Parts: sequence; structure tokens; C-alpha cells
Amino acid sequence: MARDFEAEGGRDRPAAQAAPYPVEEIAAAWERERPGTPVSSIGIVTPIWQLAKLLGDDRRRVLAAAGVDTATLDLLSVLRRGGEPYTLTTRELGRRSMVTAGAISQRVARAEREGLVTRRPGEGRTRTVLVELTPAGHELVEATVDQVLCREAELVGGLTPEQQEQLAGLLRILLQDTQHRLGDDRIRHVGED
Repeated sequence: MARDFEAEGGRDRPAAQAAPYPVEEIAAAWERERPGTPVSSIGIVTPIWQLAKLLGDDRRRVLAAAGVDTATLDLLSVLRRGGEPYTLTTRELGRRSMVTAGAISQRVARAEREGLVTRRPGEGRTRTVLVELTPAGHELVEATVDQVLCREAELVGGLTPEQQEQLAGLLRILLQDTQHRLGDDRIRHVGED
């Protein structure tokens, strides 16, 4: 069972004594002021926006302490997850990173300047560019990925493993349905256009 406590001044107190949930107050106010206005999405969309902001800000703090930015870690992580020889085409990097070719080009250029990747022409294809993780890039991603994932595991630790699995499944369904309804299957990082 998930913890049913809320932090207050460094102490935990039972959620039953907690102040009313602001999202419920927002929905109730709209129902009062505009009867008939659909408010059920407020309890879903508002916390998702709030969580995205909190999680994004926390990840940036963790990465800043590690000396790497989000875009660079994403690039290095995609190369590392690809397995040996830790080399992918820029096209494949873009697909796996879910960003544009221009964004990948900028990320690769920055990481190359920092000695984290190298790039070279692909064999047999004039426009293909291969990007390879350097030993320094490999070391950085190895040192950083555990910091990020351990921190994020800690942040979702208020949910039981079963609740985490259920929430992940529901979020996947919501994301896929929203993409379908909007006709947009691109995934972007929070705050990107």
C-alpha cells in the first residue's frame, strides 16, 4: 500500500489531516461558476503538468550537479543503450531520441566538441553520418544514468510496485490516445516546441 502521508515542516502527517487537494478546489469552483462545464480532465491534466514541471526541474538539478545537460545525456544514453560498438547513424539517433534531424545535429556537434562522441561518414552512403560514443562519453553516461534513474525511482517510491505498473500502463494508454486524437505521434521533452 502506498504511504498515506504528506510532508509538513520536515514531519509526516496523515493525508486525512492534509489541506484540500487544490485540483479538487479548481474543479469545484468551475462547477459552481459554470454548471455543466466538463471538469473531469482537471484532476488528470493539472497534476500531469505539475509533475512534468517538478520532474523536469529535478532532473536538470541532478544533471547540473553531474556536469551534463539533458540533451547531451539523452544522446549519450541512446548510444549506450544501442549496445556495442555504441555507434548509430544520425537518422537512427533522431528516431530513437524522438527529436528532429536539426536537434540531433546540434547535440552531436556539442558532444563532439566536449570529446564525448566522434562522427564519421558512413560506408557506402554519401549522406550517412555515424556517431560513436568515446571512452569519455561512455564513462560520463555510466556515472550519470544511475544518479538519474535512482533519483527518479526515489521520487515514485511513494507508490507500490503494483501502483507504479498500473500508472505506467494508464499513462501509456492516455499518451497513445492523445497522440491519435491530435494526429501527432512525436514525443518531445517538456518545454520543447
